[in-house]
Amino acid sequence: MAKQDADMAERGLLTDREREIVKGEADVSDDYRYRVASRIRNKIDRIDDDVTILEEHRADLLEELREVVCEDD
Repeated sequence: MAKQDADMAERGLLTDREREIVKGEADVSDDYRYRVASRIRNKIDRIDDDVTILEEHRADLLEELREVVCEDD
């Protein structure tokens, strides 16, 4: 379980495998690519709950998140 926790701490929204698939670097079926996109959409939906928690309990961390996500390119 400790290895899994460490792996989770090292990733962002996407896993390394999801990154490969999204970038088109993985040889997967269209069906699998669709399922991965669906999982990513579900993660995006859950971010809303996380933002609410950060608003209520850790505004400093929410500000850090906003700086990363909302930075101008």
